[in-house]
Amino acid sequence: MTFLSVNVNKIATLRNARGGDVPNLVKAALDIEKFGAQGITIHPRPDERHIRYQDARDLSEVVTTELNIEGNPNPKFVELVLACKPAQVTLVPDSVDAITSDAGWDTVKHASFLKEIIAEFKRNQIRTSIFVDPVEAMVEGAKNTGTDRIELYTEAYAKGYAQGNLASIQPYILAAKRALALDIGINAGHDLSLDNVQYFKEQVPGLLEVSIGHALIAEALYMGLESVIQHYRKKLA
Repeated sequence: MTFLSVNVNKIATLRNARGGDVPNLVKAALDIEKFGAQGITIHPRPDERHIRYQDARDLSEVVTTELNIEGNPNPKFVELVLACKPAQVTLVPDSVDAITSDAGWDTVKHASFLKEIIAEFKRNQIRTSIFVDPVEAMVEGAKNTGTDRIELYTEAYAKGYAQGNLASIQPYILAAKRALALDIGINAGHDLSLDNVQYFKEQVPGLLEVSIGHALIAEALYMGLESVIQHYRKKLA
């Protein structure tokens, strides 16, 4: 089974739009767990436009599945992760003004930086994952950093699948096979949805976890949060 980690950034965006505490992020996360998700993902950014740093602290106290904190490992982010001690930290090279993540790490160019950051997290018993494009050389570079897992950046697959191009899965299959050969765990995320997640799961070997936020919350507007989570669980079984 591939685990479903629900990214709750969009719930925080909705809350922040009115400046109050509706919907309550902690309650939403606890309900998402109750409905069957096997993890909660958050991606705090420096401007705190959705997830606030205090949200990370609050969630770290109550999440009973797995808390995954994503972000660019600047000093403030590293400090937050070490304070919260999530089950997993996912390193993402997004710029300060990025609307959403748009590229994976160059694990060769940034090898020494990533290795140092990952060593610090692992000393604190935090599982590490690196956000990478589906390129075998980047997977090999990830191995040299000491990371536990990679997260495959799936936007290209999602776009190809929507256009009927099933061949868009091929780079992900090759990257996953290389990761398995190097004993690296495999996660995936970005633009995965009820439409495309099952085919991805069936084709990509060794897929441990998917992180899904935007599509899942949008689908829940029509299907309901509990129903949509159960649909994902069935597709990932």
